Amino acid sequence: MDLSPTADTKTQVVSTYLDQPIFSCSQCCVVVALQDELISKSFSGREGRGLRVSLSSSLLHSAVNVKLGKREDRPLLTGVHTVADVFCVGCNDRLGWYYVKASDSSQKYKEGKFLLEREKIVKENRWKIDE
Repeated sequence: MDLSPTADTKTQVVSTYLDQPIFSCSQCCVVVALQDELISKSFSGREGRGLRVSLSSSLLHSAVNVKLGKREDRPLLTGVHTVADVFCVGCNDRLGWYYVKASDSSQKYKEGKFLLEREKIVKENRWKIDE
């Protein structure tokens, strides 16, 4: 199965987390994470390499309905990290990145975590109104 960032993967979308608070892709509304997976909302993301810094990114334990781009060493605010861009399976929009490896020992806690830019995801609470 081809999971390259440009591959058509709409048929690979998995519906999960019914009736639970989620984060979804802002472009196609595919579920990308449970809100319970949130570690921190105070991370800095970068839209486009070196273009602009966004102070509204979230660090998460896990994500679904995403695919990873190629690994690369990228200079970030906290040093050089090996990361892979994260793309939505539903629409191929870039949502953030996945921390593969941190070079500094104080940053090792990020390894295996997803940074999703809040401009790219929507917080859905799935509230039910009693009738």
